[in-house]
Amino acid sequence: MDNILLRPLPLTTASVGMLRLAGGPVAFAELELLRRGHPPQLVPNDAVDMGRLAPFCALRDPILGIAMDRPLLMAVLNVTPDSFSDGGTDADMDEAVARGMALAAAGADFIDIGGESTRPGADQVSIGQEQDRVLPVIEGLRAAGLRVPISIDTRNAATARAAMAAGAGLFNDISALTHDPDSLATAAELRMPVCLMHAQGDPKTMQADPRYDDVVLDVHDWLGARVEACVAAGIPKSRIIVDPGIGFGKTLAHNLRLISHLSVFHGLGCAVMLGASRKRFIGTLTGVEHAAERGAGSVGAAIAGAAQGAQILRVHDVAMTRQALLIWSAASGMWEPET
Repeated sequence: MDNILLRPLPLTTASVGMLRLAGGPVAFAELELLRRGHPPQLVPNDAVDMGRLAPFCALRDPILGIAMDRPLLMAVLNVTPDSFSDGGTDADMDEAVARGMALAAAGADFIDIGGESTRPGADQVSIGQEQDRVLPVIEGLRAAGLRVPISIDTRNAATARAAMAAGAGLFNDISALTHDPDSLATAAELRMPVCLMHAQGDPKTMQADPRYDDVVLDVHDWLGARVEACVAAGIPKSRIIVDPGIGFGKTLAHNLRLISHLSVFHGLGCAVMLGASRKRFIGTLTGVEHAAERGAGSVGAAIAGAAQGAQILRVHDVAMTRQALLIWSAASGMWEPET
């Protein structure tokens, strides 16, 4: 089965014979066997060696002290003038700090701060300009008493290093530490947790004509290679998050297939993040042109990710998503509210 990927088929109600997906609230009793050039094959859990299933079952270690036993929210705080969703909204430092504090109060588990737009067609900015945008906000949030972990959304090792000195703790890189040749060594040296995202091409060209032999298998294998590179560099899987990169060099069909097959990525033995909030595919499906008006569709995507066992959901609308997750988990019988 070395060339076969396992795809657990998640269920929200556990019973006899089921296993917990990544030790979280979602369970599975069956799996699909996925192999290039062959149709999927459905098998029960007991048809697969438990050693092969171990990565799918183990509870992930905490990231920056945050337990991975429920869907967590990483709030987006862009301090760029040209972000696809909220460009310019939080570009002023004081406004960005106030926004970050509000996101934490709304229930964000992480605050993800980025100073370079990675929307389709975006131009690259200098490292100095990026740092001028993000560092005062990180420092301002810490000075304001923010206790929530901060993630720095950057492709640049120097920015990650400076951000950590300012109070950030997680290195979230859309290039999976490939853009900057110093990134792997920097993350290992600083013992920073990292988020490795898949992208086909760079932001300027990634949506020109994305193609895959099999998007699920191709993205899985590429991320698997990046996880192996991190481990070889001294970054253990306990400090790695993987993200299939919705909207980064993917068509509508690619995005939907990745979300529906998200459970495959638990086999890499790392925490899984889904960042689908306000993306273009939601607008394509719903006819909603303006990204800021795609809140309801974004919540739908977040629930789909949670149902696939994703440990982290990267979102813009924290309060709305938190409320939806609460109802979904209670209605699914994952917990019983006090009466």
